[in-house]
Amino acid sequence: MGESMGKLYFRYGAMGSSKTANALMVRYNYYEKGQNAIILKPQTENRDGEKTVKSRMGLSAECTFVEEFLETVQNEWLTGKSDSWKELDCVIVDEAQFLTEEQVDMLALVVDKYDLPVICYGLRTDFTSHLFTGSKRLMEIANYIEEVPTVCWCGRRAHFNARVHNGKIVRSGEQIMMGGNESYVSVCRRHFISGEVSGPRERDVEE
Repeated sequence: MGESMGKLYFRYGAMGSSKTANALMVRYNYYEKGQNAIILKPQTENRDGEKTVKSRMGLSAECTFVEEFLETVQNEWLTGKSDSWKELDCVIVDEAQFLTEEQVDMLALVVDKYDLPVICYGLRTDFTSHLFTGSKRLMEIANYIEEVPTVCWCGRRAHFNARVHNGKIVRSGEQIMMGGNESYVSVCRRHFISGEVSGPRERDVEE
């Protein structure tokens, strides 16, 4: 027998790594091949308005809330109906770091029950360098874990999401605070620890 199509993917990256753009491109690839991919996001994510996913590059698409999607899933399991899945080829989740552990487990059940790929995009860690709840659970149970790379101002790969205020890294506060370039910057570990959020590229300094 062939290998199952359904897999749970976690594609993580620091802010500015084009995760949302990647998610939208994957959705378009399915659409271009005549297949149907649905995009979800948690209700917590409200920067771009309700039921809209938008990348920094300007790409956007309508989406469904994860909460609504999983409620439909549970209702279908309870009633034994599953007609809506016949037209669905992939589930894409943006801002997956905001998922609860239970929501991640439910998405994994969707993968296994309906043999559907579920591709989750999100941050791995918060501004204190600790795992988000959703990311932690995805790291634990996803079939495939992939990094979407981006770089620090120094040219090294950036793994950390630093929260900034008045040009300085903030080390305390609520885990979830919506914001973009004005509130967060992606940096490497060295500059996350040192607190440097800008400067000349080290290649330029050496030259």
